[in-house]
Amino acid sequence: MVTLTHKQGGDKTFVVVGGGHAAGRAIEALRESGFGGRIVLIGEEPSPPYERPPLSKDLLSGKAALDSLWVRPQDWYAQQGIELLLGQRADAIDRKAARVLLADGRSVAYDRLLLTTGARARPLTVEGADLPGVHAVRTIADALALRERLWPGARLLVVGAGFIGLEVAAVARERGCEVTVIEAAAHPLGRVAPASVGTMFAELHRSFGAMLRMDTVLTRIARGPDGRGLVAFTADGFEWQGDAVVAGIGSVPNTELAAAAGLAVDNGVRTDEYGRTSDPAIYAAGDVTSHFNPLLGRHLRLETWQNAQNQAIAVARAMAGGDQPHAEVPWFWTDQHGINFQSAGAPLGWDEVLWRGDPGARPSMVFYRQDGIVVGGATINQGRLMRHLKQLIARRARVDGALLQDPSSPLDRIANSAP
Repeated sequence: MVTLTHKQGGDKTFVVVGGGHAAGRAIEALRESGFGGRIVLIGEEPSPPYERPPLSKDLLSGKAALDSLWVRPQDWYAQQGIELLLGQRADAIDRKAARVLLADGRSVAYDRLLLTTGARARPLTVEGADLPGVHAVRTIADALALRERLWPGARLLVVGAGFIGLEVAAVARERGCEVTVIEAAAHPLGRVAPASVGTMFAELHRSFGAMLRMDTVLTRIARGPDGRGLVAFTADGFEWQGDAVVAGIGSVPNTELAAAAGLAVDNGVRTDEYGRTSDPAIYAAGDVTSHFNPLLGRHLRLETWQNAQNQAIAVARAMAGGDQPHAEVPWFWTDQHGINFQSAGAPLGWDEVLWRGDPGARPSMVFYRQDGIVVGGATINQGRLMRHLKQLIARRARVDGALLQDPSSPLDRIANSAP
């Protein structure tokens, strides 16, 4: 355990706004980097910093205890001299005075400020979206409220066939619910994966009894007959009657605090590779950032566990005086119905999809190429190969497609020899 014997920055105050995974890992990294000054965490939720992936998996299914989500046990913060201001909303940043103004009228001065305000679930905008029984899954409270609706035989409508929607659908089926998934795109994961990958997920969920309706747009939600349950209407004339609706249509970065303070915002709080915003005293990390990735040569916003953790650690070290940028190939995963799907890269597009093994087989692997360059890909029940895929993407490697598709060609040799 790191102790408070460090003297570096002992007269300084670092304030962290936000209570998610990025906040927790940043605070850890600040202490581990030797920062011995005052650290104050301002979190709007009543819980200490926690991880979000279990919300749509093990917490929703009931397999995980609530305290298993904590980044650190609550008493760790006291041991490390961290001041927790939980259940408190940061209302504004007074950059001139270098203070964070709280909703209860108090304020906290800072020498450096880290914004880890994350993102919120993108809301449905149709009529009836605010009715009881319409849910999102972004916070602990969201997951627990939805879990109460997932009883055997309950009828659940999932709007959106992205990763969150499909994870919720998988858990609901495991709990004995009748599940219908509607998606406006032609196949699941339409924004992040090619049709062959989407088809694999559609077939997987159908094999476990879910109904999937693609190219389908939700138009309205109403109360059910006699005010019980819900009725959802779609543009193709379909009517669905059930007990709960879940929106899994993406997220919106919580940039309002930064924007009101005059910081640069563009689909997230804009930062450099060190997490610095347009104000040199203010940094940002995690889902809220549009950060510069030196490997990809562009800004991007990620909503992944890996980025929330590793970017936060790198940014905290930079705040404490380090000089190493955050430069990683984006990576994320999902577990559904016995499938471990891991994806790497954040390509803007691809012109070729190459499978190693039969498409969708378990195990198998897929590569996305643009102009012959490996720009992304995924593994299915073959996570040990992920590091080699990341290596190919980082090197912007040009590799013979026949080699990529040949399971007998060791991928580590291909990655190590790629120019």
